[in-house]
Amino acid sequence: MLWNITPPDPALAEAIRHKIDTKTKPLGALGQLEALAGHIALVQQTLTPQLRRPHLLVFAADHGIAQAGVSQYPPEVTHQMVRNFAAGGAAINVFCRQNGLALSIVDAGVRGSLADLPAVRNEKIAEGTRNFAHEPAMSPAQCVDALQRGAGLADELHASGCNVLGVGEMGIGNTSAAAVLMHRLTGRPLAECVGRGTGLDPAGHARKLAILTQAVAAHPTVDEAPLAVLATFGGFEIAQMCGALLRAAEHGMLLLIDGFIASAALLVAARLAPAVLAYCVFCHESSEQGHRLLLADLGLSGPPLLRLDLRLGEGTGCALAYPLVQAAVNFLNEMASFESAGVSDSSGA
Repeated sequence: MLWNITPPDPALAEAIRHKIDTKTKPLGALGQLEALAGHIALVQQTLTPQLRRPHLLVFAADHGIAQAGVSQYPPEVTHQMVRNFAAGGAAINVFCRQNGLALSIVDAGVRGSLADLPAVRNEKIAEGTRNFAHEPAMSPAQCVDALQRGAGLADELHASGCNVLGVGEMGIGNTSAAAVLMHRLTGRPLAECVGRGTGLDPAGHARKLAILTQAVAAHPTVDEAPLAVLATFGGFEIAQMCGALLRAAEHGMLLLIDGFIASAALLVAARLAPAVLAYCVFCHESSEQGHRLLLADLGLSGPPLLRLDLRLGEGTGCALAYPLVQAAVNFLNEMASFESAGVSDSSGA
């Protein structure tokens, strides 16, 4: 699949910087908010950016690798949590309601029927991936199907007027998939990529690393092509997130990036189309071991917006950081300049 993502034109950068610098404040006094405002304005190619119909897509799917004992929670929790999302009782529901984000729950590959839940979008590829400790997680055709379904959701949101997309996920075992994707696509040692997931104790963490080490060794012929790695070790929710991010970037939408698993989906996307990174806002650094390193691999030079030791997923970092995105846009659009307020700037003018 080819992705036609055009990086934002940097020609407007100087004018954006001038507008920020001439607000009624000392130079740089709003810190990271200034960089964020400049980034959003550049993504939207305007001095007056607007946030329209912000939307969070939470993709859920089961993972065959969960059957190997890599999580302290049983696989059926994925299905149970999707029902909790649909009932409005999860953290992501609370934070989206609080901060004015529309929320859609997507069944990318959850075991068991969710047909009785009209609030859940059915994009099921299969009843979970296969166990990549023994065989590829998905077929190449399933992988492409998942990418296309994620892209289709981004198309729908863009057509509705949305220009801000966040992605989140739910899937027991998905930190294992994300860790192996990171290992294979960055070349980092697997031990740097594998964390405690849902809260494994040291013995559980060691067991998880041993299982994943054996799983990687079981696929010696997989090349480094991003789609081959994604199909072998990924999850349906990761692949659909990847497709949604790529298509949203094609539409010039602002992308809100959540934690470790969402960042692994972005890693795959960036290997397919590096220009996707120009549209991203990195919302937080999670406490999952590999996330800080993965953010560095994705080229994040400064800090993310939040460091709250989150490790929940679900897109919670996106929802919590969104008020900062709003603040950046609002100060750029509404704060007076030295000239308009009749205030002397640092030059005495």
